[in-house]
Amino acid sequence: MERFNRGGGFIPRVIEKIEDTGLTFLWIQDLVLKILYFSGYLNGYEVAGRTALPFNGIIEHILDNLKKEKFVEVRTQIGGLGEGAYQYAITRAGIERAREAIGRSQYTGPAPVPIEDYNYAITAQSRGRINATPRIMRQAMSDLVLSEDIFHKLGPAVNSGASIFLYGPPGNGKTSIARAIGELSGSETMYIPYSLYVDGQVIKLYDEVNHQKVVDTASLSQKSTIKKMAEKTDPRWIKIKRPFVVTGGELTMAGLDLVYDPTNRFYEAAFQLKANGGVLLIDDFGRQMVRPRDLLNRWIVPLENRIDYLSFHTGRKIEVPFDVLVIFSTNLPPRDLVDEAFLRRLRHKINITDPSYEEYRQIFTHVAESRGIEYNDEAIVHLLQHWYVEKNRKLRASHPRDICDQIIDISRYSATEPELTIETMTKAATAFFVDI
Repeated sequence: MERFNRGGGFIPRVIEKIEDTGLTFLWIQDLVLKILYFSGYLNGYEVAGRTALPFNGIIEHILDNLKKEKFVEVRTQIGGLGEGAYQYAITRAGIERAREAIGRSQYTGPAPVPIEDYNYAITAQSRGRINATPRIMRQAMSDLVLSEDIFHKLGPAVNSGASIFLYGPPGNGKTSIARAIGELSGSETMYIPYSLYVDGQVIKLYDEVNHQKVVDTASLSQKSTIKKMAEKTDPRWIKIKRPFVVTGGELTMAGLDLVYDPTNRFYEAAFQLKANGGVLLIDDFGRQMVRPRDLLNRWIVPLENRIDYLSFHTGRKIEVPFDVLVIFSTNLPPRDLVDEAFLRRLRHKINITDPSYEEYRQIFTHVAESRGIEYNDEAIVHLLQHWYVEKNRKLRASHPRDICDQIIDISRYSATEPELTIETMTKAATAFFVDI
């Protein structure tokens, strides 16, 4: 039986027998033993839930075999009818066998999905279908004030699905732009497995920090509806919003490969593997502990061929699709980071410049309104003249937010309502700006 519905989009089909999982009988048996070893007493349905495998057709056969080999024993039946309600306990022989399995790997999560199935799923759910239009982009960027020139460069960059290089002075919204693009991508959903299986090795993929689970809300209050929904798909797969993964100064070369846990003996997926099907933001590019050139060289093959190669600690490499929109964001001059050859490989290069005076006022109006402060143009004119023009200070898109927060702090201290006046503006600017 094919493990996927084809044609009307990717859906992992329900599995009915062990052969459908792509895993061996012995591997699943060891997984069940490890779960019982660490958990104590579990009934059949609980074992099925922990392994993300159906009781009927799979877990029932595994438990039957474990009973025959005297690795587990039935203790009692708790509620309900049928063998799934029997409570199982691991025997002394089972403990010895479980310890052998733990010596190879301590992984006890949902049963993994073969890497071949994952590769097919990512290709079938390619984010190439995203088609940003001016209307869609204006909705996505509605909280930002951008020049028309920058705005009309972002749409084609998003549609490329390849790479975007955002550069320019700090505080002008590069990270906010990247997050808005991530929200745009995250309006769609996709399926990913909890973990991957490669020749006995497990790679943990699902990450509660970087992946947002999608729950179908229609009639979820009824248990029968939930059960019916669960039967439609392979429970080893989880439906999520398309991922938006952020990494910054903490990024290392090791983080771009499979990370082996020598204690638990399984792998954690690389950042770009977790971002597959969505967006990966490399924030503060150039501030990492490794040379920018080394990081950039790591991206040449994936960006050009849309294929990535990941390494196990044994030296073996695997090939996976690279369906990621990579956004590099930096405050540093591009000439200090990259050479012409690499810039050529980056599809879209967008300079996020300082706002104009009129854009600055628009941002201030929007921020003041969002914080419940009445806008006062006279105070803004005073701010621009005395704290920017006379000081020869650059405008930054983040300044209105920071100055409004200063005004709120001052008003709380004086137990008054926050107001946008020349007096409060002067106090806020004096506390905020530092002449360097």
